[in-house]
Amino acid sequence: MNIKESLLLYAVTDRRWLKEDKILSDVIKQAVEGGATMIQLREKELDKEQTIEEALDIKSYLNAKNIPLIIDNDIEITKKVGADGVHVGQDDCPVSEARKLLGKDFIIGATAHNVTEAVKAEKDGADYLGVGAAFGSSTKADAKAIVSLDEYKKITEAVSIPVVAIGGIDETNILQLKGLGLSGFAVVSSIFARDDVKAAAEQMKKLALHARGTICCPPITDLK
Repeated sequence: MNIKESLLLYAVTDRRWLKEDKILSDVIKQAVEGGATMIQLREKELDKEQTIEEALDIKSYLNAKNIPLIIDNDIEITKKVGADGVHVGQDDCPVSEARKLLGKDFIIGATAHNVTEAVKAEKDGADYLGVGAAFGSSTKADAKAIVSLDEYKKITEAVSIPVVAIGGIDETNILQLKGLGLSGFAVVSSIFARDDVKAAAEQMKKLALHARGTICCPPITDLK
């Protein structure tokens, strides 16, 4: 698995953004069909058993599509459902402990907000970093202050593992992150809050490729 390529359009779930009557597993499939390259199951309002049920509901589909499934901050669930990895925040299980518990075969992502946190996470065994908030956050009330573009550049130059930007990223601002050495872009509402999730993912993937520097001409659309 090429982790860097899998991080290009990193779709993070939050059922609070879903349109009425939409089912999370169906919407995840639409996001993948549109171009999402990694899925993180982050459902803060579900208990452990409900989260396991959701993970198992989509795991076979994601496996068939070669799309990694990451679990938010729960090593027990990660192991139980056979997910590809876990993402831990600064206030969650330490990266070093997560690596001890999961071994070398699982992906471990870590949140960082500055160079110091980023370097430590890499040293402790993280496979990638999620750095934010890029433009604030409408999904996390306790999101850290916005990370400057200069800080993103410093972080990508200070570590050798892939870095993903997260926090309020959508089609109106993602291109501001071009040229910073980022490997990918984590999004929530810019996919899952849309009427047409597949089309939104298609649009965001093309923009992500441009922001990463892979293609030169971004598409211009107005998704609702």
